[in-house]
Amino acid sequence: MIKATSTLLAALLCYASLWMPAIAIAQDGNHQPPEHTKPWPNLAAGQTPEQLAASMEGAPQLQRGVPVGEIVEQRRRLDASLTAVTPQRAGVADVYVLSIALDSDPVFAREAREAAKVLSRRYGGEGRTITLAGPDGTQDDLPQGSIDSLLISLAHLAEVMDTSQDVLAFYTTSHGNKLGLAYHYGDTGYGILSPARLKTVLEELGIERRILIISACHSGVFVPGLASRDTAILTASASERNSFGCKAENDWTFFGDALINRELRKPQSLNEAAQAASLTIAGWEADKRLLASLPQSTFGAGVSDWLPQLEATIPQTVSAPVGRPAVAE
Repeated sequence: MIKATSTLLAALLCYASLWMPAIAIAQDGNHQPPEHTKPWPNLAAGQTPEQLAASMEGAPQLQRGVPVGEIVEQRRRLDASLTAVTPQRAGVADVYVLSIALDSDPVFAREAREAAKVLSRRYGGEGRTITLAGPDGTQDDLPQGSIDSLLISLAHLAEVMDTSQDVLAFYTTSHGNKLGLAYHYGDTGYGILSPARLKTVLEELGIERRILIISACHSGVFVPGLASRDTAILTASASERNSFGCKAENDWTFFGDALINRELRKPQSLNEAAQAASLTIAGWEADKRLLASLPQSTFGAGVSDWLPQLEATIPQTVSAPVGRPAVAE
């Protein structure tokens, strides 16, 4: 039993990088992200594998040793971001963008920041966009991503949206595992965001029309639970596969670079962008002899009722990719 429990706990992490210190980032400025230097708390203590899996479904979050000044500052930043969101416009199907980095490795902060800009430009989300991301090596001006800040942001968006017609465009980037997404901020924040918890929250808030883009290892585990008539889901990998490019010093993961930084900057449909990004990723993985991540894309039957209307207004000019490519070219 001890061996089985230890095996399940180990599955909480995607790659050994979550157990090891992050690679030092050589960036100018004083906005350095905290490194991971300590192992996760022993979440398996006294639990069977079944009990641990059940507890992870509740999306537990643990924070330890956070200076009180930092708690106050993060609350101030989050309140300011929420207050700045523009309420919905009567008779108009608005898109509300929420982009979050759930890990303090700066590749995720860089990706979440730029993803928010790309999605906002694509879907007219100016004034209706929230970005939750820690320091990326050059800047530290946003509320940090955590399970709590995510749920609070979703709840606020549900209040200002018209959930009968408006759309949530959600992007999250982090390490992942077969139980969900890993929340890991330096040595102070830990948690798991499970598919079951995210599904329950969206249903409680009444957010039905949604574009969910999930960049993480094993992110395909979110597809079965979150699929619905009015949901489009794009994930970086199948439920049993890793995705790639999540080194701390990178600007992009493979999935983020291919989908966000390249394809979603073009005037094409979301489905066309997903298919093109999958082909690009497959080529990169083949060149590097990596086991294919198999990105997933699922569109509910009702998505065709509203997504084409949104995509009829996307910019017809292509914006330029930013940052270093996920792979050498």
